[in-house]
Amino acid sequence: MTEQIKKSTPEKTAFLGVYGCQMNLADAERMAGQLESLGYRRTEEMAAADLILLVTCCVRETAEDKVYGKIGEIKGLKRQRPSLLFGVAGCMAQKEGDALIKRAPHIDFVLGTGRTGELGRVVRELEAERGGPVVDTGDVTGPIAEGCPVARRTPLSAWVPVMYGCDNFCTYCIVPYVRGRERSRRPEDIRREIQEAVAQGYREITLLGQNVNSYGKDHKQADFADLLRLADDVPGIERVRFMTSHPKDLSRRVIEAVRDGHHICEHFHLPVQHGSDRLLKAMNRGYTAAAYRAVVEEIRAAVPGASLTTDLIVGFPGETEQDFEALLDLVRAVRFDAAYTFLYSPRSGTPAAKMDDQVPDEVKRDRLHRLMAVQDEISRAINERLRGQAVEVLAEGPSQNDPAVWTGRTRTGKIVLWPHEAEIAGELVSVRVAEPQTWVLKGVLEQGA
Repeated sequence: MTEQIKKSTPEKTAFLGVYGCQMNLADAERMAGQLESLGYRRTEEMAAADLILLVTCCVRETAEDKVYGKIGEIKGLKRQRPSLLFGVAGCMAQKEGDALIKRAPHIDFVLGTGRTGELGRVVRELEAERGGPVVDTGDVTGPIAEGCPVARRTPLSAWVPVMYGCDNFCTYCIVPYVRGRERSRRPEDIRREIQEAVAQGYREITLLGQNVNSYGKDHKQADFADLLRLADDVPGIERVRFMTSHPKDLSRRVIEAVRDGHHICEHFHLPVQHGSDRLLKAMNRGYTAAAYRAVVEEIRAAVPGASLTTDLIVGFPGETEQDFEALLDLVRAVRFDAAYTFLYSPRSGTPAAKMDDQVPDEVKRDRLHRLMAVQDEISRAINERLRGQAVEVLAEGPSQNDPAVWTGRTRTGKIVLWPHEAEIAGELVSVRVAEPQTWVLKGVLEQGA
């Protein structure tokens, strides 16, 4: 009888639209796990879903614009199917709260960044009573919800958050206001999650935090170097990555952990944001360009083969041509493997949004193009050094454009493409680089690898 009831119960589906950073991806996996426990299967067909959840970002205006466009699109679906459950979570939900419901009354629930673990309860209540709307932005500095089921999206690499929030209050950034102050997970909870991921077949984990170098400053049970070593020692793990590091907090102990580790990848993502000391001070970054370069020298002395990537902001308020030239000078001196470049976008509620001397958009765009031209040349030259060399790659599977060409990453985070032979996803293979490019390395599988 139970089996008959089970078969006759229609399958429920959920569509999750995820915007923004890797932390949002990790949050979405935890929310998807809760939905699975309620009987929802994840679908990519938004128009046919029984539940739609948008996990949102508000770091830049373009991210918010995309979400508002999607909210408008969903209004028509709600009109056609009033039973559809529609919720908004993530940073934009935390920032806007009740204002989202006032702007879009077809939203059934709004969950803030500190309430991720409450999704299952909220959905059960709405399913049972069809009441609402529910707005729960709660306390973003409350206890971390442990024990949530995790429905991971990638087959080989797992996101593992180690801490939430940020205490840095960079003047351009909304994150401390929507994610709260820094809170670290306990080492034993992190180790347990890594072990579970390995048992499920994951070969690579990435330790996540807004500033992983601040890990453990609250509970004092371990620092980030300890955590890297803990992850490195989990049986069965192949690769350990981490992001993001704040330059002012990157310790010698962390650098040594990367140097001495067996599975810790030799890749440092170290956002510098700018090369002008005047603007770094205005951004409240807590270091000078010279201090940043000293950290880079320490990394390269200890881990000579490490790759270094960064984030750069163009057009911060008050940026002069001289400031911009200082940025170009730093980029040329440090020689990043890659840089993620952004136009400054004012965020209401941040100090920088109220600063004088906002840079005109056309000046921002011109400087961005000039910066990208310099960085692209450097990236290409660095990759050119790998021509003819064999690199270790974790095979991920077919590339997006050609199923006969497979893709994977080196330990240093470089994307590699090669013609597929007999290798399988999750296998470590050796690829000889034949055609280095700015963003990818193309090669051939080593015979006998």
